[in-house]
Amino acid sequence: MRTDPIEHIVVLMLENRSFDQMLGSLQSIYPQLEGVDATAEARVNLGGDPTRTVAQRPVLSRVTKLDPMHETPNVLRQITDGCSGFIADFLQAYPQATDQQLQDVMGYYPAGPGSLTVLHALARSFTVCDHWFCSVPGPTWTNRLFLHTGTSLGRVKMPGDSLDLNLHCYDQPTIFQLLHTAGRSWKIYHHGLPQSLVLTRQWDYLDHYRDVDQFYVDAAGPAQEFPGYVFIEPDYCGPDQNDQHPPSDVMNGEALIARVYNALRGNEALWRTSLLVILYDEHGGFYDHVAPPAAVRPDDHTEEFTFDRLGVRVPALLISPWVAPGVVANVFDHTSLLRYLSDKWGLALLGNRTAQANSFADALLALDAARTDAPPSVPVPAVTRSESSQFVLDANGRALVGYGQRLQTQPYGRDSLTVPISTPLGRQDAAAIEAAKAGFARAIRTGQASWSRQEPAGGRFGRA
Repeated sequence: MRTDPIEHIVVLMLENRSFDQMLGSLQSIYPQLEGVDATAEARVNLGGDPTRTVAQRPVLSRVTKLDPMHETPNVLRQITDGCSGFIADFLQAYPQATDQQLQDVMGYYPAGPGSLTVLHALARSFTVCDHWFCSVPGPTWTNRLFLHTGTSLGRVKMPGDSLDLNLHCYDQPTIFQLLHTAGRSWKIYHHGLPQSLVLTRQWDYLDHYRDVDQFYVDAAGPAQEFPGYVFIEPDYCGPDQNDQHPPSDVMNGEALIARVYNALRGNEALWRTSLLVILYDEHGGFYDHVAPPAAVRPDDHTEEFTFDRLGVRVPALLISPWVAPGVVANVFDHTSLLRYLSDKWGLALLGNRTAQANSFADALLALDAARTDAPPSVPVPAVTRSESSQFVLDANGRALVGYGQRLQTQPYGRDSLTVPISTPLGRQDAAAIEAAKAGFARAIRTGQASWSRQEPAGGRFGRA
């Protein structure tokens, strides 16, 4: 068997969409895909009383104004009794929700014009992983930490609005640290609020962070100078938000996917040795019909959850000239990426979950030669930009804005996050977001962080 031909792995992780919602309709293209059969009786959830049901139907909503809940208690309620609790959980949070808002929770984007033209075009041309689950039935930070480190150190709750509740010292080893030790190049490209900097060991590698505009410059350069591993963080909040987290316009995320693909595809030497992985951190409270399977605990930390099952299925694509159009049905979760990288480059395995995870390496060994029929580009959809100074920040946005403001206004050190920020987090406007981005920029530019990896007395950052 020949060796893995991939030299560059690029991961773009978007936010808060389920597999059924985004890719389920492609069962009409791939009959073996476990998605939505439009010719069969529609799956339903009860809609508040036994006489009312909400069925799984096509939708074309670009903006979902009401953000479905996705903290761990909500997700466990959603997946109960064969994933029958999505609408009940949504109504618990939004009892006055309209029929259309309920339909958006149960809906899916159809295969065809006017839908997800970028994601669906790439899915038709490359490999769909139809059993890729998020690592934990819970929210954004937890699942992103699993992608980077294989654990969240026992935590599932998002930080509170004041950012002094449930904020912990995430000082576990990371894939980036392992890559650095192994002499492998890597970079993180971001839109001003890099969530990965909540990992304290990342403060040793601030020179590896670049604005996303630099990604397109680097992708156009010599292939041998492009990093071996790249992680792209979308814009999490503000007028140009493109992470696809409600209530942002889903087409803004489509445009980001298209630009990233086109950048790689436009450099033939880079393209022939690259793998682009499109992922979503978690399902965001949107319906998926497949119950998450059991999983091994990553470590002994179970402070806030048992970590013995995976979260809801999320969209996942493997995009490369070395993969064939089709479906891989193996069970993956975010630690499968870590397992692939560890096996490929001889890195240590990050925790028990990574050690037990399935790698997707076999999908990269199916072809004898690189394909020449991949789309040379995909059209970039028009994006929308909010002209209002006011924004509805989701939990991730609120946490990152508060974190960034502290980096701008407070001295670095382990106690800095206990000091109130100068701009109240209640302000959700353009000025607050720009202040937060300035804080991250200052930290990255100066590299003056002095985070302690020793826990303060009393476990303030919390691995009690």
